[in-house]
Amino acid sequence: MKRVFALALALALLAGCAGGDLAETAPGGDLMEGVSAQVPVDEAAMDRAAALAVTGFGVELFKGCLDGENTLVSPLSVIQALAMTANGAAGDTLAQMERVLGMDREALNAAMRAWAASLGEGTAMANGIWLREGAVEADRAFLQANADYYGAAFRAAPFDSSTADEINAFVSEHTKGRIDRIVDEISGAAVMYLVNALSFDGAWEDIYREDQVDDGIFVTARGEERPAQFMYSTEFAYLEDEQAKGFVKYYEGRDYAFAALLPEEGQSLAGYVSGLTGERLSQVLGAVREDVPVFAAIPKFTAEYAGELSQALTDMGMGDLFDPSRADLSAMGTCSVGPLYASQVLHKTFIQVDEQGTQAGAATAVEVEAGAAMQYEEVTLDRPFVYMILDAKTNVPIFIGAMTDPA
Repeated sequence: MKRVFALALALALLAGCAGGDLAETAPGGDLMEGVSAQVPVDEAAMDRAAALAVTGFGVELFKGCLDGENTLVSPLSVIQALAMTANGAAGDTLAQMERVLGMDREALNAAMRAWAASLGEGTAMANGIWLREGAVEADRAFLQANADYYGAAFRAAPFDSSTADEINAFVSEHTKGRIDRIVDEISGAAVMYLVNALSFDGAWEDIYREDQVDDGIFVTARGEERPAQFMYSTEFAYLEDEQAKGFVKYYEGRDYAFAALLPEEGQSLAGYVSGLTGERLSQVLGAVREDVPVFAAIPKFTAEYAGELSQALTDMGMGDLFDPSRADLSAMGTCSVGPLYASQVLHKTFIQVDEQGTQAGAATAVEVEAGAAMQYEEVTLDRPFVYMILDAKTNVPIFIGAMTDPA
């Protein structure tokens, strides 16, 4: 079905912070021992300028991920993981991150903490950071900043399959099983993962009755007809701009809402989104008309999305972070292998919308590798090869052979 970009951005406003307690869930080195939050919440930090910056980041990220298929990103999950990373960045790398995220690091940290402290029920969020044992000596200020503002658990781990299982269990727990894994396997070059996981549960303010649900047809972007069940209601929260119209439907307690915008006939979704900006979207969402009744129909749907965001973030202006020769993550600490850089930003989302309400989850993992000056080659032994067992002191083979058929 068509992407509902307003929903993706609305759900970016949904997570409350409850730092994950990794020390109790798995063996390994707890690097946060003796480190606790010391900065009080500044409730004014999440002001209009900060909200506009986050919305702008979300719009640009969504535009970069839109590929003609179902797309759902959680800007909040991504910005949490990147903000933790920014606490270890310096120089041009930090400057690029601040430009793309729309705030300097100090303002971003304060805004994220104030936002988390002010959110309502139905949300949960946790942050965790894993280091490869013996590879990185974490900077104390980096640990302290992520304790102060993100409640992040911080652990040293062996970075084998058990670490992948631990990260995935953390993500599954804090998304209520909606995202069961974010890391398929630990890269041999990875030395750090900075992970965010969040979940949202919202019951409609007015739950749909059985007689408000009926069969209908959904027409895809390719013009193909799909059978769907639609949920019908009358809402008094109308949205519009020059090229689209839509509505807002509130969840119980009115702390959160579902918002949708439908491009006008003849306007493609991609064409509409291409002209969207954070400021324009904020203006539309801030101009709800409660005097206009809307006869609304929402299809019941479940959607999942998985993507690797480094290219989208590079296109947004954050390229140094992913360049082994240019990244400056020196404020994270020191690494015996070489300088640090981000190799991937893994992102997964899930949403289910039905008569009762909405369930959603998201997870983001920034994978950090080391060795900026090194050039890597790939060798896959998937055709006949020579092999040896060497006497390592003399480099003399004590066995030498050829493998032509491993079956």
